[in-house]
Amino acid sequence: MKTYFSMLLCILLSTVSYGQEKNETKQDTTKQKTTKLNAVIVTGDLKTDPVLTIVANKYDEKIVQPKNVADLFNNINGFSVIKRGNYAIDPSFRGAQYEQLNIQYDGGTKAMHACPNRMDPITTHIIPEEISKIEIIKGPYTVRYGATFGGIVNLVTQKPDYEDTGFHGKVSGGYESNGNSLVNLAQVQYIQKKYDIVANTGYRDFGNYEDGDGTEIPSSFRSLDYGFKLGYNFSEDQRFQAHWRQSFGRDVLHAALPMDTEYDNSSIIALDYSLENIGTTIQSLTAKAYYSYVDHLMTNDNRPSFMMMEAASAVDATTLGGKLELNWQPSEKINVFSGVDAMHVARDGGRTRLVKVMNGNMLATPMLFNDKVWQDSYITDMGLFTELKYSISSKTVLTAGMRYDNVIAEIQDPEDDFAEMYDLEKRTEHNISGTVSVKHRVSDYFTFEAAYGRGVRSANMIERFINHFTVGQDPYEYIGNPNLDAEINNQFEIGFKGNTLLKNGFNSLKYQTSLYYSFLENYIVGIVDDNLTRKYNPTLNPINPKVFRNLDNAYKTGVEAMLQLDFLNHYFLKSEFSYVYSRNKDLNESLPLTPPFTSRFVFGFEKPKFWANVQYNIVATQHNISPSYGETKTDGYQTMDLRLGVKPFHNLTLGVAVINAFDKTYNNHLNFSFTNQADFGRTPITEPGRNFSAFLQYAF
Repeated sequence: MKTYFSMLLCILLSTVSYGQEKNETKQDTTKQKTTKLNAVIVTGDLKTDPVLTIVANKYDEKIVQPKNVADLFNNINGFSVIKRGNYAIDPSFRGAQYEQLNIQYDGGTKAMHACPNRMDPITTHIIPEEISKIEIIKGPYTVRYGATFGGIVNLVTQKPDYEDTGFHGKVSGGYESNGNSLVNLAQVQYIQKKYDIVANTGYRDFGNYEDGDGTEIPSSFRSLDYGFKLGYNFSEDQRFQAHWRQSFGRDVLHAALPMDTEYDNSSIIALDYSLENIGTTIQSLTAKAYYSYVDHLMTNDNRPSFMMMEAASAVDATTLGGKLELNWQPSEKINVFSGVDAMHVARDGGRTRLVKVMNGNMLATPMLFNDKVWQDSYITDMGLFTELKYSISSKTVLTAGMRYDNVIAEIQDPEDDFAEMYDLEKRTEHNISGTVSVKHRVSDYFTFEAAYGRGVRSANMIERFINHFTVGQDPYEYIGNPNLDAEINNQFEIGFKGNTLLKNGFNSLKYQTSLYYSFLENYIVGIVDDNLTRKYNPTLNPINPKVFRNLDNAYKTGVEAMLQLDFLNHYFLKSEFSYVYSRNKDLNESLPLTPPFTSRFVFGFEKPKFWANVQYNIVATQHNISPSYGETKTDGYQTMDLRLGVKPFHNLTLGVAVINAFDKTYNNHLNFSFTNQADFGRTPITEPGRNFSAFLQYAF
């Protein structure tokens, strides 16, 4: 029986003492001064950082295995992943997902998906090995990085070491036994005082994995990526950088979607400029512009439905945007960030259907139909923001921010039946969001934070313009609603973190806790409309489609906590858990895709050249479900992962791991169900069984 392995090195949360924060601030400040571009959000500075943040790092330091996109999020407290296979994976944080999360690269670059079933989310357009760390702002607690509803996820790519000039690089390769999967990466960089060049390429070949019962799950894919990054320093305080990358996905199988990806091609270019130390009052100016294009083709050639109907859908998405921000200090205690940003998303494409069987009868001449998927639609968001940070004292910072978004949406080539349902004039929305928070360093070893954020999210293109397509976890056809009001998240949160120094062989006790409550206005969900019927396969159940509507009475609350004991200099014990409770009072059920109670226990050993850990994962049964979304109760499960890494030589890193060591058969509550698959009923897709892996990296 084949076995499978795909998890990431256990991620250590950034819950450190003030003394450690001071060291990190010093290091990060030096790095920021030499790189001159603020691709990161969290720098370790009390006076500039947002409140209530997580930094999951050491991705590029303690490598033990090849990484899938899911591996970047699986071990961050509060995160889950929504899986439709091994490729189409979306992160979920505290039950917020999709456009409810503001996901970006390097402080603002975005690439939106082309597929209405999200076969190609933003996380598929970058090599996971490129990510050095992930920064998370836990709610709408800053207005500087675009419209934010449930939080910000900033994927920070690796930066060259500007203190080590000349030619350098690294090559790496990894193997997973469950699926016979291979990953490869090569990166070179040339650094000089005036300029720097970085180039990388990666190839991934993942096979179908087997679950704990030995059942093969259709999930294979291949992808090729490459990128170039060029930076030029006009002076010590002025820098320009250009980043170009392309990704090519091929033959992607989606176990829980009705079609497979033939190809998924993406191109992304980002331009960044910074000017620092301008004057006494005006501190710095930063500018960013980006463009991305995704070309996507999906078919049902290898599905059971192909015998009755051949379907192919070619769609594309264009995303472009930018940001201009000025940092100014009217006084010693006041630090202000003001600016404008914009994002434009346009999608188009259609589906062709060659129908061979109709009403149970084989047609002598198949009938060809053309369906408009995106109906040539676009959404443009132009934002204006100001965020002020006031240093009440050397230990206390008050933050207040306000943001205005002008959102324009238009459908330019509607289907006749969709045009009959709505008045499809161009629509303009005016959204106001804001935040106020305080961060207080009680002592060198304890920090307290409290925040309120009002996050506003206008409906996305699926919720506005989709027309009789199955885009949910259930088999319903969904119909968009261009008249939806924007969702509003009023989120309150308090948190604290600290570090207590110990004696007698015990080094320190680190801890972190966050408690939050959100009441949600105009929450967008799909509701069955008994007055409408299916458009495609009208005799199949369910007959009535769902239409996106706003609901008023919804809320969400939860907690995350972490406790870590460091002892005997190199050993640690860590425990963490997260819990989310949500309620849709209008339908008297939970909100869709609410994750179950999740906890982890880790025992580990760390030295600069050797590290190992054992992680025990416990996920509870999820009884709080959304039946209207097609959810059913999900059983709990327990798994164990083993990881070991070593640096036998200065430039060589070797990692081995065993994931799901007990070969458990299970599925996460957020997994979608098998769809249009031979030999599979409509049940949630199961996770990989036992998996062995090895990873080798050489740097020069």
